[in-house]
Amino acid sequence: MKTAIIIDDEIAGLKHLSRLLSFCENVDLIATNSVPEEAIDLITKHKPDILFLDIEMPRISGFEILEITRNQGLRPHVIFTTAYSQYAIKAIKENAFDYLLKPIDIEELKITLGRIDSEQTKPNIYPDYLIKSLSSRELEILDLIIKGKTSKEIGKELFISKVTVDTHRRNILEKTKAKSTSDLISTLVIK
Repeated sequence: MKTAIIIDDEIAGLKHLSRLLSFCENVDLIATNSVPEEAIDLITKHKPDILFLDIEMPRISGFEILEITRNQGLRPHVIFTTAYSQYAIKAIKENAFDYLLKPIDIEELKITLGRIDSEQTKPNIYPDYLIKSLSSRELEILDLIIKGKTSKEIGKELFISKVTVDTHRRNILEKTKAKSTSDLISTLVIK
């Protein structure tokens, strides 16, 4: 059972997501908060496995909350929840696990939570340096690249756009300092 916290200044959005999570068997919603300034203490105190974060909030944004919690050494699976699609690239660069547009759809939510569950059960096949430098989403995409899938196929399988997949590919190469995807794959020892 994964623990979760929701931080959203919009009460309607917070209540909607809370209700949807009540239909998700493997998630225990342990706290919610609509005051962004109180979020840091709440996250630090409870150390959730999953953190649902709105992006646009007064005085402190979801990105700022994420930065502060990461600086404190906390690494929950961050799922941004927002009504605005323009933050998707920034969310990817911040290594968010997912980005759900409001109003959140129960099926999309279940798919995202299912990916978190499957990630936990997957054996670790990559060297430590790679696991530490890549986000969980980037490792997931790398798995599919190794299986020979194209960006379009990966996007379809993960319910993200080809452009988003290509952005992840670039980030993977940049973080690993590999010249190409094939160069990176050839250096990996996959058991």
